Amino acid sequence: MQFGRYYEEFEVGAVYKHWPGKTVTEYDDHLFCLITMNHHPLHLDTHYAAETTDFGRNVVVGNYVYSLLLGMSVPDVSGKAIANLEIESLRHVAPTFHGDTVYGETTVLDKTESRSKDDRGVVYVETIGYKQDGTVVCVFRRKVMVPKRSYGEARGGEQPGRPEPRPRS
Repeated sequence: MQFGRYYEEFEVGAVYKHWPGKTVTEYDDHLFCLITMNHHPLHLDTHYAAETTDFGRNVVVGNYVYSLLLGMSVPDVSGKAIANLEIESLRHVAPTFHGDTVYGETTVLDKTESRSKDDRGVVYVETIGYKQDGTVVCVFRRKVMVPKRSYGEARGGEQPGRPEPRPRS
């Protein structure tokens, strides 16, 4: 199974539909908030959200939605990355609620060969996240430095660093 892509494998205009989606649970949202110390009651306090917000219920913290989409994109986009260079923009377009399922897809906007090293290039992509009903919830653009095939082959191919099993005694 392929994990990420080499520079040569990216084509401007290609769309990668990340699979599977992820249903966001209250536990996921609360754990992420607590780990990152975001204790805003919009995300953690059901009574507060119901009584004082326009949404009437807890909203999933946006950075979790972004992180989820970024993670979903790794096998298709950055699995072979040398570096994530830049998040150019990040927009939260609509709220995500507990029980929503988030799906993502990434479009290749551009690619540029490195001027300083001939074994890599920069791929510019846009990822969108949307809910089970198609509502777009998050959009972000980023630049990823990815290796050319020659870089990967010089470092062990498709699964660099993978050990060989020892014979059983």
